[in-house]
Amino acid sequence: MPSPEANPTAADPATINSATTTDVFTYQSIIDSANGIFIGFVERIPYFIASIIVVLIFWFLSIVFKKIVYKLLGSRSRHQNLVKVFQRVGGALIIFIGFMIAMVIAVPGFTPAKLIGALGIGSVAIGFAFKDIFQNLLSGILLLISEPFRIGDQIVSGEYEGTVEDIKIRATTIKTYDGRQVVIPNSDLYTSALTVNTAYKQRRLQVAVGIGYEDDIEAAKAEIMQALDKVGSVSTKSKPSVIATGFGGSSMDLMVRWFIEDGTQANKVASIHQVIVEIKNALDAAEINIPFPIRTIDLSDPSVKAIVNKINEQQNEQQAVDVNKAATE
Repeated sequence: MPSPEANPTAADPATINSATTTDVFTYQSIIDSANGIFIGFVERIPYFIASIIVVLIFWFLSIVFKKIVYKLLGSRSRHQNLVKVFQRVGGALIIFIGFMIAMVIAVPGFTPAKLIGALGIGSVAIGFAFKDIFQNLLSGILLLISEPFRIGDQIVSGEYEGTVEDIKIRATTIKTYDGRQVVIPNSDLYTSALTVNTAYKQRRLQVAVGIGYEDDIEAAKAEIMQALDKVGSVSTKSKPSVIATGFGGSSMDLMVRWFIEDGTQANKVASIHQVIVEIKNALDAAEINIPFPIRTIDLSDPSVKAIVNKINEQQNEQQAVDVNKAATE
């Protein structure tokens, strides 16, 4: 009969039972936790459904609010941007309130104060992090309220020029004349110089014309004025003008100025083209010279004569060399 010392690797039954019991308890605790999570989730399903319904209700209320605002203020053409302010800010606020209510219903113990504390909205760090965003938001609201321009206006901001397509809270979208889309932050538009080409119905255009020094300025002016009368895009409400602006290097410089009733870029380009064509035809018919750039070279200067003599000497020497080569051949 073997002794207990003969099998040193035999396991202690008490140890085996203890390990088995621990594994069973661990497995059972995992099962209980999973069951608890599942049961809790199932119990919260009605609350989740209720929270989704609340979000949908407030989303619908935001749509109704926007339609009511447009119905009350939309007829005022001078305050279309203000209508957009009320629609977007009011609609976003309604949806935010609905989201807060839905979170209170769906998440036990949730309060808006806890969300604000978790995000740290009141902290200095978040304030610096969102400085540009808040600046653009505030600038967008001020732009929509003050209305320096509207959707459809043609503006110039820095190196960008085009037609305003949309004015949002954060940025303004313009379409350039070559078909590109540019998104400009509202803070840039609010704090920098801005040109609105279509702010007024009338817009003044101008083009420079040069005539010969031998031509009569008043006669040229009369011909140009008659040419402007033939252009349909030139406004009849404001009289065009032709003024002499200076003595050019090869011509007398005249500035032709006129107004158009539609200040859009397409009408501006078309009007300038028509005016240039009519002025050219009128001056040619009147035999008024439109001179090319002319440069006068004074050969009486001693230094010029020395250069000319040097060139002649070099040419003579080259000719003599060519004659000698021909003779030897």
